[in-house]
Amino acid sequence: MTSALSTSPAGYLLVLAIIVPVVGMVLSFVAGGRHAERIAVAVMPVGLGLALVIALEVWQQGGPLVYIVGAWTPPLGIALRADGFSAVMLVTTALVIAAAGSAGRNPFATPPALLEARAPLAFWTLLQGLWAGLAVVFLGGDLFNLYVALEMLTFAAVPLVCLEGSARTLQAALRYLVFALLGSVLYLLGVALLYGVSGTLDIVLLAERLSGSSGTGPVVAVAAGLMTAGLLAKTALFPLHLWLPPAHANAPAPASAVLSALVVKASFFLIVRLWFGVLPGLADGAAMAVLGALGSSAVLVAGAVALCQARLKLLIAYSTLAQLGYLFLMFPLAAGAHPWSADAWTAGVVQALSHALAKAGMFLAAGLVAEAIGHDRLAGLRGLGRAMPMTVLALGLGGLSLMGLPPSGGFVAKWLLLQASVQSGQWVYAAVVLAGGLLAGGYVFRIVAPALAGGNLVVRTGIGRAREAIALALAAAAVLLGFAPSSLSALLLIGRAVP
Repeated sequence: MTSALSTSPAGYLLVLAIIVPVVGMVLSFVAGGRHAERIAVAVMPVGLGLALVIALEVWQQGGPLVYIVGAWTPPLGIALRADGFSAVMLVTTALVIAAAGSAGRNPFATPPALLEARAPLAFWTLLQGLWAGLAVVFLGGDLFNLYVALEMLTFAAVPLVCLEGSARTLQAALRYLVFALLGSVLYLLGVALLYGVSGTLDIVLLAERLSGSSGTGPVVAVAAGLMTAGLLAKTALFPLHLWLPPAHANAPAPASAVLSALVVKASFFLIVRLWFGVLPGLADGAAMAVLGALGSSAVLVAGAVALCQARLKLLIAYSTLAQLGYLFLMFPLAAGAHPWSADAWTAGVVQALSHALAKAGMFLAAGLVAEAIGHDRLAGLRGLGRAMPMTVLALGLGGLSLMGLPPSGGFVAKWLLLQASVQSGQWVYAAVVLAGGLLAGGYVFRIVAPALAGGNLVVRTGIGRAREAIALALAAAAVLLGFAPSSLSALLLIGRAVP
């Protein structure tokens, strides 16, 4: 563990991955007007390039990249750290942000008659602020600084929900804010308890000091419970999910794509860090069973509710709840040093990646549908396949990954979960994966069937092929993830903490 505190030769890249979106955010806010969009669009390829270089460095080095900020080693200083999980999340974040930004250039362009408009300035500034917060979450090594990053995410994500300014979106944003702040309070209480027990908040040092019997005491268990409950509220895992459907369904499509693909993954990422990195001594027991049960409930309940929705975006939002449930099946399956643990770990991370790409593409496609025909009611989609074939193909390919059909990334994740369930003798999770796939097939059919049916759909507003291509590219990437070589699995396992 102590070797992880030495700065890696390429560790400065981690600082740049945070600074680039922060500088872009500040410049966009100061410059304002059309300059905000131009700055954001210019920053996006730079951030993507940095993320790719970091992933390549982690792969070549075969271990985590570490940077000690200001040369002050923890616990006095702050360490940034990128392992395989962090690297792939950084790349996914940069891809989705770039796609959402490209898709948002039309709806969030400053009108020619105005020097500056509220919604475009807010969108471009908040999008980069959200990106910076995600970068800190994926690279941060201090529990309090991660709390600050979570708050930065909250106060960037909540305004994105209500950019439209209607009563419906304001109500959804306020509900989101209440759940997010409740989660923050619980998380911070847990952090305070851990600091009182260990005297440090650095993740690596904390894991060292809580190793053995000191990491399984009642105070540590209470702290873990509080932090997990707070992060679950931010992740919207059933039954703490009430804020997510209205927030994601009513936000502008580019915002919905980022919220569903990335923001809820940030708190999930920290739950993984907490249980497998900081408190591995508590990870092999009842707590993992509880997380597995909550994940199973989310897959089944949210999948069933998605079947009953009348609106496309609301159906996709409930699908997000169901797909998040799969992420938590990895906890009871990956806990402990078992032959199947690595498969379960890889399954959870691949599920996070494939869901991010598929759901971002589906939300962008749903936004194009609503813009083109003036609504997103499933009953009114007859003939959509003829009017907007690329958009329907994006919805279909994204749904393919959600169902877990080959050769998609969703198939790889669910197949690995099935393997780990069978090998560990935890058959109930195998049943959940199979039932969830059937439910996903049902609600994807409710989208595709009317779209491919005959009908003369009236398109009120023309949608450029380039915007359709963005949604299609994301959905196709979720499918192509299933063809990823075994080297992806090797990258994901770099730096993984094994209880």
